[in-house]
Amino acid sequence: MHELILLRHAEALPKHDGDDAARPLSERGEQEAHAAGRWLASHGLLPDRVLCSPSERTRATAALALAELEQPPAPQSAPEIYEATPGELLALLDQHGDAGTLLLVGHNPGIERLVALLVEGRSDEFRGMPPGGLAVLHLNGALEPGSARLDAFWSP
Repeated sequence: MHELILLRHAEALPKHDGDDAARPLSERGEQEAHAAGRWLASHGLLPDRVLCSPSERTRATAALALAELEQPPAPQSAPEIYEATPGELLALLDQHGDAGTLLLVGHNPGIERLVALLVEGRSDEFRGMPPGGLAVLHLNGALEPGSARLDAFWSP
């Protein structure tokens, strides 16, 4: 993999009684997800593979964002993304090293901490991925702490 795109799910409705994984996107979240897809398209970023947390809000974010791209790949459900640590996300990404450009759709704090780990070499107390935010990382060689360059960051 030479390029990694990280997308945090767009704004979801607040949690009520029930399953957190079932929270849908808000109307604003739907707009954010479409906007993220348009940003990817306008920058010529088309993933070879898409890994997505199985939560409703991440699946909806992925579907709406990918709808803005020409011939995107179908998202693959990756249950290990939900509530993952940066180390767990790295282990998952290691299994997909054959993809040229990979899009991972997930949650905070895992997503924002993964950006910090790959770019800065550490992941403690990092905050900076708003709902619907995108980080585009260029990877130089092995997928390990401090091995990536942040090429672009976008938020709705």
